[in-house]
Amino acid sequence: MKTVMTKYIKFGIIAALALLLGSCTEADKFDPNKEVLVMTGTDESPLLKFTVEDTPSTYPVTVSATGKAKEDITVSIKIDSDLVEKYNAENKTSYYAVPEGAVSLEKSQVVIEKGKATSEISLLSVLSADDFVDGRIYIIPVTITDVKGNLEVLESSRTIYLRISRVVYFTSLDMNNTNLYSNFIFEDDQKIELPTYTYEIKCYINEWHTRPEQISRLCSWTAKDESRSMMLRFGENGQDINSLQIVSPGGNLISTTRFSENTWYTLSLAFDGSALRFYVNGQRDGELSADCSNVFQRFELGMSWESYPAKQYFNGRVAEIRVWDRALSASEIQLGLCGVDPQSEGLKAYWKMNDGEGHIFHDATGNGYDMDWSKTVRDNTGSGALNPFDKSAYVNWLDDDKNRCVN
Repeated sequence: MKTVMTKYIKFGIIAALALLLGSCTEADKFDPNKEVLVMTGTDESPLLKFTVEDTPSTYPVTVSATGKAKEDITVSIKIDSDLVEKYNAENKTSYYAVPEGAVSLEKSQVVIEKGKATSEISLLSVLSADDFVDGRIYIIPVTITDVKGNLEVLESSRTIYLRISRVVYFTSLDMNNTNLYSNFIFEDDQKIELPTYTYEIKCYINEWHTRPEQISRLCSWTAKDESRSMMLRFGENGQDINSLQIVSPGGNLISTTRFSENTWYTLSLAFDGSALRFYVNGQRDGELSADCSNVFQRFELGMSWESYPAKQYFNGRVAEIRVWDRALSASEIQLGLCGVDPQSEGLKAYWKMNDGEGHIFHDATGNGYDMDWSKTVRDNTGSGALNPFDKSAYVNWLDDDKNRCVN
């Protein structure tokens, strides 16, 4: 089995290198018949996932040769957090180095014994996540610094980047009470002009309803007078009950995704000035080329107009509601499925919806966009007049095993 694995590793590295040889100089060209050293696991990508559900958590780090060692090979390795910045620059990512003291490496040297192709193990340990910032994704670079023996290091596989994947438990807002549904309108000086933007919300469907109608209204981000709105609702007239309709200032989109009950979804709507792109859990679902520029001053939970709350109620829960003034890329959205850094570039308002008590949805950015649900308004008669409603009694927080996310 070890011989087969060694051949596989060597084949994978050689195949990857073959794609790069055309762009190499004479000095850079790689001899495919030459045995080399690599950080184990980097034959396909230097970035590997390291799931951390609790601390301390460990990851077995080893070094491999592309053939059996003809003598003992001693390899020096270390954690080098300075390489995070280099990785981000080369790959257009925004990972963070782990806080000082949060990780350790058991051995600074490992040996590949003569006749073997893989070294002994050096355990990398995440000792504590206490200083980790919610919403940040951390990577740990472990790199080869020195070799004593007759093998050289393949530069593209000198370093392994361990991406910490954390299991996040959170609190969410219960939407299964139509009395909760209402609008919060911010002051005029808080209005945000959005020629480009990203709106995001995380939602969970308990079950679909069919009576008195099958529509489930989730939310809307809009101008004060609703002149330009971004609204989300499931099961709109003639559509599948588990399809999502996006009503935007530039037109409507129907999701390709068909949504399942008892599942969390992060919905992201990114407008770059020319096209609105819709993402489900970071995967592009649809696109609309139109003027979808927007103004944000008002947020609505559910359907609050006239008698429609009971007709179009959303039986589920929500969390992680965000307003950005720029269009996020797919990779940025994927990194933020469980949360984002409140100080992220372009993040204007961020309601984690994990307050757990009270009736104020706090803005994590510190920009002053708290929503006090005792000071909401709604058109309860259909006359066009907005009436004040204290909805604080209907704010219910949920904290259970369903609220779980792996980033």
